[in-house]
Amino acid sequence: MSDPTPVFDDLREESDQLDLLVGELSDDRWALATPAPRWTIAHQIAHLHWTDQAALLAVTDQDGFQEAVKRALAAPDSFVDEAAEEGARLAPAELLARWREGRTALDRALRAAPSGTRFPWFGPPMSAASMATGRLMETWAHGQDVADALGVVRTPTDRLRHVVRIGVRARDFAFGVRGLPVPDEEFRIEVTAPSGEVWAHGPSGARQRVTGSALDFCLLVTQRAHRADLALTAVGPDADRWLDIAQAFAGPPGTGRPPKEGTE
Repeated sequence: MSDPTPVFDDLREESDQLDLLVGELSDDRWALATPAPRWTIAHQIAHLHWTDQAALLAVTDQDGFQEAVKRALAAPDSFVDEAAEEGARLAPAELLARWREGRTALDRALRAAPSGTRFPWFGPPMSAASMATGRLMETWAHGQDVADALGVVRTPTDRLRHVVRIGVRARDFAFGVRGLPVPDEEFRIEVTAPSGEVWAHGPSGARQRVTGSALDFCLLVTQRAHRADLALTAVGPDADRWLDIAQAFAGPPGTGRPPKEGTE
């Protein structure tokens, strides 16, 4: 079994980078609108804190986590927004402190988790490494919303490899959640990392392929940018369709972001 420490370290670094964006914001800037409808920067951080707390319960208090699942199932269409709204009503300093404390506690719990243990989640059970990978994907994606609200262009890092991996593995889910037939054949995915390395997934001889930058692929699968605004190339009809529906997150199909003016 591979050492999960690198993904734990990457999650911590991704969270720290987002903290640099919000840690010194004035109270009024916490109320800036982000690209997510009706969500401010405060909503974005509140959502990350809520999900970190859910992950901490899953790792340390499974009875408590099951109670959280029951509450979510009681309001499946609204619990995410309601949790974000509750957190966003806190004073920014309090919300920031809670987010920092929560993610630190989750980091300790993941590192202390016995090797091979799988923890309950809202979908299939996950290992500590998979839990950290999912948290990193969400932190990066919601961090993009924050950066967009602030007008900041973030420097991409090779931590994106975790987001790429989730996006590739979620291919079949993206088709299935829309009631579309899942392609029989594997795709070849080749994306160029910020470091210049090429990350490849799938058989080298696959007829259907997707190529482009890792950053653009991550923006696509987290639905933080419209396909029309990204430099991704698909070969094959199923691969082409996938780029229209790809999502790295669980749950119902997202609406995604509209194309920038003049790109469609």
